[in-house]
Amino acid sequence: MKKLITLLTLICLSFGIASAQFSLKKIANSTINKVENKVENRVDSRIDKQVDKGLDKTEESIAGKSGNSKPETKKQDGTLPQQQKPAPVLEWAKYDFVPGTEIIFEDNQENEQNGEFPSKWDLAGGVFENAVFDGLNVIYIRDHSLDGGIIPLMKDASADYLPEQFTVEFDCYFLPAFKDQRYWFSFYAKKKQTSVMSQLTVYTGAVKYGTIAEEKYPGADGYSDKQGRWRHVAISFNKRALKVYLDDARVINLPNVEGNPTGITLTSDVTKQGGAYLKNIRIAKGAVPLYDKFITDGKFVTTGIKFDINKASIKPESMGTINYVVKMMTDHPDLKFSVEGHTDSDGDDALNMKLSEARAKAIRDKMVELGIDSSRLTSKGYGESKPIAGNDTPEGKAQNRRVEFVKF
Repeated sequence: MKKLITLLTLICLSFGIASAQFSLKKIANSTINKVENKVENRVDSRIDKQVDKGLDKTEESIAGKSGNSKPETKKQDGTLPQQQKPAPVLEWAKYDFVPGTEIIFEDNQENEQNGEFPSKWDLAGGVFENAVFDGLNVIYIRDHSLDGGIIPLMKDASADYLPEQFTVEFDCYFLPAFKDQRYWFSFYAKKKQTSVMSQLTVYTGAVKYGTIAEEKYPGADGYSDKQGRWRHVAISFNKRALKVYLDDARVINLPNVEGNPTGITLTSDVTKQGGAYLKNIRIAKGAVPLYDKFITDGKFVTTGIKFDINKASIKPESMGTINYVVKMMTDHPDLKFSVEGHTDSDGDDALNMKLSEARAKAIRDKMVELGIDSSRLTSKGYGESKPIAGNDTPEGKAQNRRVEFVKF
C-alpha cells in the first residue's frame, strides 16, 4: 500500500498538483480500514457457519440415539418419495454356458501325425489335414466344399447320435484383415444324414443362424479383424432352445427352433490369403442341473472348467460353470465346498499332483474374488490317482480331467 501511495503522489506531482498527496493518503487509509473490516467480518461469518454445522450434527446424533429422529415421509399409497427409492439394478447373465458332463466325442489333436487326415473324423468333402500352427496341433482346412466338411467318426454316423440336451465346443482361427472369413457348423452329418435345421455361420465377431438370427460380439466390427485371433465357440441345445457363444459372450439366444439335430459337420471357406484352422472339438451330453446332482450325491463333477496346457491359468470359457457355482453358493449360504482337481494319466505323477493342486486353488481363489467367503471353500489336488474313466481314449482322458465340488 505504501508503494501505491508513493506512485500516486509522483503522478500527482508530475501534473503539478502538489496538494494531492495529503488527500490521497486519506483515501488510501480509508480504503485499508474498509478492507480490513470486511475481511474480519467474512472470517467471523465462516467460523459461525462451521460451528453451526458441528452443533447440527451433534443434535442429529443425540436425536438418533434417543429414537427421536424424524421419520421418513411416505406418500398416500404407502411408498417412499421418488428420490428415496434405490436405482433399479440390471441382472443379466451374458455368459451362462455350462457344458454337458458326459463327453460323447473329444478331439484335442493329441498324438496326431502332421500331414495326415485327422484320425477322429470322416470326410464329407474338401481337403483337411493335421498340421502345427502357432506351436499347436490343429486341423488345417486347405480347401473346402460348400457341400462338404468333416464329420465325427462314429460307430454309426447315419444314426441320430445327439441327445435332447447337448453342447458342442470348438476353437477356430480367423486370419488378420480377412473380411468375411467364415466357419460353418451344420446340425447333421453331411452325406450320412438329411438336413433338418438351419446352418450356423461364425465370423470373427458375429454369428448367424440361417436367416433367423444374427448377432455381433460386443464391441466387435463383426466380419473382419485387424489381427488374427482364436475364437472359442460354444453351442448349447436343450430340446428346442438354442444358445451360441463367442468367447465370453452369448450372441444367439433362440427359445424355439424347428427341427431335430442329429449330428454335426464343420468346415470353412479358404482363399489365397491362407487356410483355416480348428482345434479342441468336443460334444457332450447335457445332464441334470449341478445343484440336483449335489443334492443326490453330495457332490457334483464338471469337465467345464478348463486350463491352459500344463498351467493353472483358467480359460475364459470356464466362467459359465464357475459363475453357476458362485450363484448356487450365494443362493444357499449354508453350502461349503472342497474344490478338488483331477488330471488324466499323461505325464509325471508328481507333476500331475502339483498341477491338480494349483488348479484347484486357482478355482477357489477365483470364487473368493467373486464374493464367496474363503471360510466356505477349501482346495485339494489328487492328480491322476482317482480316474473315473479309462485313459486309453480321448473321451476317457477328458472325463478324468475334471473338477469336483464336494460338500464338507
